[in-house]
Amino acid sequence: MMEIKVKTKKWGNSIGVLIPKEVVKEENIKPNQEIILMISTKPITKGKDIWGTFKFKEPTEKLMREIDKEFNVGF
Repeated sequence: MMEIKVKTKKWGNSIGVLIPKEVVKEENIKPNQEIILMISTKPITKGKDIWGTFKFKEPTEKLMREIDKEFNVGF
């Protein structure tokens, strides 16, 4: 998974983004392939433990296991 910064472009009645060719090559993205796109209009906190900035009702470890299951990630 990779984080990149791109600008949106008007595309008919929609808004689109272009994935740079370097990212396409590195992530081996093919035409018509389904991908997961995480969108944020605000910068993600860097240099800080992001989990420490939010209050959750569930323990962080349980939330992380659920995210891993949902996205089929195995670390």
